[in-house]
Amino acid sequence: MSADYGQIVKDGLWKNNGVLCMMLGLCPAMAMTGTATNGLGMGLATTVVMASSSLMVALLRNYVTHEIRIPTYILMVATNVTVVDMVMNAWLHELYKVLGLFIPLIVANCLPLARMEAFAAKERPLPSLVDGTCVGLGFTFALVLIGGVREIIGQGTLFADAALLLGPAFKVIELRIMPADWGILVMILPPGAFLVAGLLVVAKRMIDLAASGKTAAAGVATSA
Repeated sequence: MSADYGQIVKDGLWKNNGVLCMMLGLCPAMAMTGTATNGLGMGLATTVVMASSSLMVALLRNYVTHEIRIPTYILMVATNVTVVDMVMNAWLHELYKVLGLFIPLIVANCLPLARMEAFAAKERPLPSLVDGTCVGLGFTFALVLIGGVREIIGQGTLFADAALLLGPAFKVIELRIMPADWGILVMILPPGAFLVAGLLVVAKRMIDLAASGKTAAAGVATSA
């Protein structure tokens, strides 16, 4: 049976979003979203780990027994995290210093392990790669969204220091949204992360309910 890639993409980016729906990976989502730049860096690092780990699990799933699958998956994630950690230290050192301990802690993030167990361990390599990538991008989207809201309200900027952390090419996305003296301090402190994340979860739920209501109404009108 051929994989439904459209559904895989939709589930990963929105329907089963790791942060806004499944409530997984909340530790980096709360700690590393003081700015949208930090959220983007953390999200992309996690995406690379998820995509590569899902591919590895799918390729080796027939050779790993059921009894040792969890430690094997963790070992695969740890291997890929080590590679990402070394690459970021070498080429994105400023961002590496900002993210710090949270890069190695991707190993302890429940989201990669959950997707490997639920999807990659049962599917072929290509769908697993797509699923890992899309779930990672959905995670990145949530982190950037939380970080963006906190940054705009907290200090009036968006993607501050992107050129410093991600490279000169990202200078174009650095924006000043509010006046320089604007800022609500609580939004860039830990309580702000919980407040924004909670409001975004509610907003997503409301959007989903509205969309399902429109779909149901359209179905009734068609049948009539």
